[in-house]
Amino acid sequence: MNDAKNNFWRKDPWSYKELLAMLALVFLLVPWLIENHVQARLQQFFHHDLYAGTLTGLIMGIVFTAGVYWIALVPKKKSWSAVGMRPFPARYWIFIGLWSIAVLVSAVLILLVMSWFGGSYENDKTESIQSQVSAFSILIGILSAGVVSPVYEEIFYRGFLYRWFRTRMGKGWGLILSSAVFTAAHIPTYNTLALNFLSGLIFAWTYERTRSILPGILIHGLTNTIAVLLTAFA
Repeated sequence: MNDAKNNFWRKDPWSYKELLAMLALVFLLVPWLIENHVQARLQQFFHHDLYAGTLTGLIMGIVFTAGVYWIALVPKKKSWSAVGMRPFPARYWIFIGLWSIAVLVSAVLILLVMSWFGGSYENDKTESIQSQVSAFSILIGILSAGVVSPVYEEIFYRGFLYRWFRTRMGKGWGLILSSAVFTAAHIPTYNTLALNFLSGLIFAWTYERTRSILPGILIHGLTNTIAVLLTAFA
């Protein structure tokens, strides 16, 4: 078991070509085409930030997941297990609960610090939920933040990116660099960046310990869902 685990982190099937292609997808194609042009058209159509943002997130999820599939998996004849889509030990459920609490406590502490310096946790997404609280808007918020985003973000930022950095630079740099890219991708939502980086470290660490991205998806989804509920009823 330990030999298989060590071998998983010792090498991967990718090169710099796959890394650069995926980073171009994240920082060039997605911001230019989806976040600017597609989202603007959706806002004109729906006249509602939450609906437009949710559909934009779904499109981004499809693009990210398809990118990993066609750029990293298909050319190398690899399955989704290469990016951590695999079962994890049942004993790790307790850590999923503990890490979820750690993310939520960290979010509260960061919010307190931001409030102390006159900052705010609110952004377009939180304002759109708060502006018209209903069961439907909350459901959409949970679908977007608690289901769609955790799946595609963990597949790319941890499943592919952390493994790529981990293989070549070791555990420490893998944690830092994958979390830094995850954080940079959330710009210009500046009020979440500190939490993005910290949570990125936690999600990557669960992948490190289990070779599965499922714990990260569960923690990510649970904490985002709680954040949506707190936003709606705050």
